[in-house]
Amino acid sequence: MIVRARVVVTMNGPPIENGAVAIEGNRIADVGTFSEINAHHSGEIIDLGEQALIPGLINAHCHLDYTMLRNTIPAQPSFTEWIRQINAQKTGMSAEDYLRAITAGLAEAQRWGTTTIANVEAFPELVPRVLAPQLRIFWFSELIDVRSSSSPRDLIAAALSFSDGRASAKIRFGLSPHAPFTASPELYLLAAERARRDGILLMTHLAESREEMQMFRDGAGPLFDFLKSIGRPMENCGSETPLAFMLNRHELDEDWIVVHLNELTKDDFILLTRRPRFQIVHCPRSHAYFRHSPFALGQLRQLGFNICLGTDSLASNTSLSLFAEMQSLQRTFPSLSPHQVLEMVTVNAAQALHQKNELGRLRAGYDADLIAVPSEGKVGDVFEEIIGFNEPVGWMMVDGQRLVTS
Repeated sequence: MIVRARVVVTMNGPPIENGAVAIEGNRIADVGTFSEINAHHSGEIIDLGEQALIPGLINAHCHLDYTMLRNTIPAQPSFTEWIRQINAQKTGMSAEDYLRAITAGLAEAQRWGTTTIANVEAFPELVPRVLAPQLRIFWFSELIDVRSSSSPRDLIAAALSFSDGRASAKIRFGLSPHAPFTASPELYLLAAERARRDGILLMTHLAESREEMQMFRDGAGPLFDFLKSIGRPMENCGSETPLAFMLNRHELDEDWIVVHLNELTKDDFILLTRRPRFQIVHCPRSHAYFRHSPFALGQLRQLGFNICLGTDSLASNTSLSLFAEMQSLQRTFPSLSPHQVLEMVTVNAAQALHQKNELGRLRAGYDADLIAVPSEGKVGDVFEEIIGFNEPVGWMMVDGQRLVTS
């Protein structure tokens, strides 16, 4: 088929006015002006009219389990108190509740033009029960061994047992040791070994809150007291920042997706100059909800880190819209161009998921994941139009299949 639009934003060069994309099966066969594509390709022509055709958006970090917690936890003065609140909310939830939350979250992400989502899944046993999801999903099994009766090795084996034989072009799996305050150094080490063996990715939360900084650097604070009260050994706290704690024990390389990284010191930045460049996910609206320290976007970009965006969960956000995340980011960092902002949910996110030659651009040979948003202004203003979009997406395609949106 040929999909024509007023402008095609490839993320691989300048926008193409009166552009078109030729699709064969589940791949992009060609991209160019409509006249060029129509002259060299045959098949059904879908004319989207006054629309901008762009790569499908990639949500690089989400917790779909908590979709049902939207607006249930008011912003707390303490990150630790938020943890207590979310634990209390989870007490009465069943497997069926979580399954409904995952299903609802996928549907919401789809409405907002997300075609690929990286989800941290606390209940990997539910994955086989998720009915034929239409989006691309990277399922990162959450690993926590605070108060666990299972060994780290057994936790990893159990988490991955639900992925056996289920990986496909649209479904991938990874491991996510939750955070250094809930996952032991041994769990991180074994997860990294297993990921290298199986060729899968790793995700973790790191340096998210001031209370995490207090815990690791000062051996004090609400998070320190809470975790000590539930039996976490605290001997490894009191001398290093969270980042130093991790980097002095583990090699965080390009296979690691590190979420948040809000609390960094001058010494941390010196440490970062000497280490491999892992991937970073920033969640702008969740960051604002918690009132974390300012995110060091400029410094991290200067150091060469690949930075992309995620929504985090609806326990600290109001929607799964990446358009809203882009708008929030641009308000905080107005020096970023709209093109740079869009890169963070397309090109950069694809790189983080090791899909830079498959996703994030409209280019021959790439997967046919596309969405369309209204475009009526000058072609040169199309990136501003895209970033400013505030409605559910009316047309989208994943893996060469058009999806019904609502």
